[in-house]
Amino acid sequence: MAPRIDHYDWSGGHEALLRFGPDTGPAVILALPLFEEANRTRTFAVDLLRRLAEQGIAGLLPDVPGQGESLVPLEDCTRFCMAEALEALTDRCLDEGRRTYAVGIRSGTLLDYCALHSGRWHLAPQDGEALLRDLHRTWRAAGNDGDPQAMMYGADTVEIAGNVLSSNLLTSFSAAAPFNQAGTPRRVVRLSSDSAPADRHVEAAPLWRRAEPGHDPALAATLAADIADWIAACEV
Repeated sequence: MAPRIDHYDWSGGHEALLRFGPDTGPAVILALPLFEEANRTRTFAVDLLRRLAEQGIAGLLPDVPGQGESLVPLEDCTRFCMAEALEALTDRCLDEGRRTYAVGIRSGTLLDYCALHSGRWHLAPQDGEALLRDLHRTWRAAGNDGDPQAMMYGADTVEIAGNVLSSNLLTSFSAAAPFNQAGTPRRVVRLSSDSAPADRHVEAAPLWRRAEPGHDPALAATLAADIADWIAACEV
């Protein structure tokens, strides 16, 4: 099932959007991991949403400010402006009478905290401290020297793996954590190599650790079935 190209508006402009599946019923809004990990997981995310569409569940894959095809410079972004954009897309769905479910991968789970979703499904959720540790390792591997504070505050902006990040953006993730509040359904799925608590562990290699973009159709099929079953339980 081929995606359809669309866009959505938020207070800072408009962003690109891929739509999958029906125009009615509940909709999944998927947030990719941030920065270079998004490139390694986008093909997987598209296949995941295509498989959900085959089961009658709509999927939305939005660019967020500073990522993908967004015209907003990344160095002008913070976690809040990214979350605000996703909230605007969620509000549009709610205005259309559609319930939404957030699906977040890795650091993408840090962006759904503003929106009024009916539930959240998180794959290998990553908190802000873990995200900054990964960025610091990449920064050091590029020949830089210093601790995370030097990376974050040594200059107004820092380039990491081709991403120009501001101190404000990095600071906005320093105390961030995936949304997890009583009263809102949340399901956490992790890979078997990750020993952190989860509702389910699945056997697969982490796509976000590969040197080049990759795909795992079997994992996409497994997770699409898991999401579909979870949404069906939430909709009862």
